[in-house]
Amino acid sequence: MYIAITFLIALLALLLVFWGGKVLLKGSWLLGFIRGTVGLALLAAALMIVLVAADVYSYRNLAEEHSVGTVSFEKLDEQQFMVSFADADGITQEFQLNGDQWQLDARMLKWKGPLARWGIKPAYRLDRLSGRYLTLQDEREKQRTVHQLNGSTYGVDVWGMLRDIDPRLPLVDTVYGSATFLPMEDGAVYEVKISHTGLLARPLNKQATSAMEQWQ
Repeated sequence: MYIAITFLIALLALLLVFWGGKVLLKGSWLLGFIRGTVGLALLAAALMIVLVAADVYSYRNLAEEHSVGTVSFEKLDEQQFMVSFADADGITQEFQLNGDQWQLDARMLKWKGPLARWGIKPAYRLDRLSGRYLTLQDEREKQRTVHQLNGSTYGVDVWGMLRDIDPRLPLVDTVYGSATFLPMEDGAVYEVKISHTGLLARPLNKQATSAMEQWQ
């Protein structure tokens, strides 16, 4: 019985191959299909290139160390803070962070080989702001908070794709730069700067300086 069923299925497959071959061998249909497929492929490639260009455009040129913004804190409750991040363009975003310390992360593209020799500078895009607890027990038991600052708006993540291909690409390095975790304190204000080595945060007022001294 199973041999007979197998034979019938094989016969049906052969009939489908025969009918499909007759359809494909019709010249006008085949040429139209090829033209349509090539045209759609070219349109898809063009759309992908546009999306890649849009994602790359979201990165900023990094010629030398400069400020990327300020981070200020308002205490809401124990281990809960309202954080205001004002970037270099003066655009302010507010987030609630839980924990004792904060960290700002950025994605960096560092060009190598001929691209570097042509004078193309590294680029960066601020990525996320996160909080952390001091004790291991709090880290395990309490809610952690991470907020996205800038993402890949158009669904194409060039940095992620390059990193997935190979971390040792000949023309570019995909680097994740992070400011060291620093204490959150009511009224504290920090300035965040970026250089070729990553992010660096410095206290801007008495509250931030005092918090860092106590933490160290």
